[in-house]
Amino acid sequence: MLKDKKVIIFDMDGTLIDSIGIWNKTDEILIRKLTNDPKKKINNIQQTRDKILAECKSKDIYLEYCDYLRKTYNSYMSKEEIANLRKSISIEYTKNEIDYKPHADKLLHVLKDKGYILVLATITTSTQLNVYKNLNENIKRKANIEDIFEIVLTKDDVNEKKPSPEIHNKIMKQLGVKSNECLIIEDSLMGVQSGRNAGIEVAVIYDKYSDYDREEINKLSQYQFKDFKEMLNYIKNEIGD
Repeated sequence: MLKDKKVIIFDMDGTLIDSIGIWNKTDEILIRKLTNDPKKKINNIQQTRDKILAECKSKDIYLEYCDYLRKTYNSYMSKEEIANLRKSISIEYTKNEIDYKPHADKLLHVLKDKGYILVLATITTSTQLNVYKNLNENIKRKANIEDIFEIVLTKDDVNEKKPSPEIHNKIMKQLGVKSNECLIIEDSLMGVQSGRNAGIEVAVIYDKYSDYDREEINKLSQYQFKDFKEMLNYIKNEIGD
């Protein structure tokens, strides 16, 4: 898996950190506030959000998602106001509850110590990433983003979101490497498709929130792991550590 590889590119949400459930919880609370119905039953939050984000052509995909919520739930609030409300709901969760998945931080340190160039390529916003970097003590203590990653790119650094290969093409151009010198670690179908479109091999970390795309994810990715402990053991055996 690491043969001839120089650069390891990690996704953030759902891959390195357990955050998808937090965003589902955030959107559930948000929708109940928009409808003024604290007991409202909401189905398929993640699938709906993923579909809207995948189809959105706007540069600010999360603002457009909030506009979708505005229209769907007939809210009197503007999309900007909904986006700010969503941010305020999520802040305590993202500061205090989100953490690296088990053994993810250990894998980062092992790869860093072995001389691999580590890159973060995420469709989260730079504002949200700053919360992870500066306010989340779990992340800061275990594997500080600024210390671990050579390059950090967010959705604000590209014009096209995953599954476009733009973010990965930009990384390769910045580092002067070829696709066969890179490996992508991902969890979602959009992320796997982005890697495939860039011609880069993809190793998938299992995340239950991507189960509805599991068959296609496994079909398109070169490597699949149930968790970071399994990946860490695999890599240690491969590099002789």
